[in-house]
Amino acid sequence: MSLKLVRLDDRLIHGQVVVGWGNAVAADRILLIDDDVAANDWERELYAMGVPPEVEVEFSSVEDCAGALDRVANSKQRTMVLVGDVDTLVRVCDASDVVKRVNIGGIHESNGRSKRLAYVFLTDEEAAALKSLVERGIEVTARDLPTTKPVLLAEFA
Repeated sequence: MSLKLVRLDDRLIHGQVVVGWGNAVAADRILLIDDDVAANDWERELYAMGVPPEVEVEFSSVEDCAGALDRVANSKQRTMVLVGDVDTLVRVCDASDVVKRVNIGGIHESNGRSKRLAYVFLTDEEAAALKSLVERGIEVTARDLPTTKPVLLAEFA
């Protein structure tokens, strides 16, 4: 399987993802799944500018992600999938059964969220949604950098 990383990070494509994680998994492609970005030419162009030219960037809405996920999972290209929020992640996992592991990379503080780790803030509803993924057999861990130890969801949610 060429699906090397599925990462939830509310910043989507940024330096830590492209350099740190992209190099760690030797990504040939980034598949960004986000309804708003998929629908906006300017945002797609902006995110694509942050990716080295040798790495392919693909954008998908959640509605269209099942086909994209199945295709990249069976591709020879090493693919990193990015989503920006828990709701999108759950919908992506509902759309395709190729997602077996999820990395929570960064969910920042906002109204209703409480600190779970230095880089993860969740509402109780978001924590419950992530737990439901674990109950479905999907491994959910938090890990901000490829060099740090993964933290199991049970330890922070």
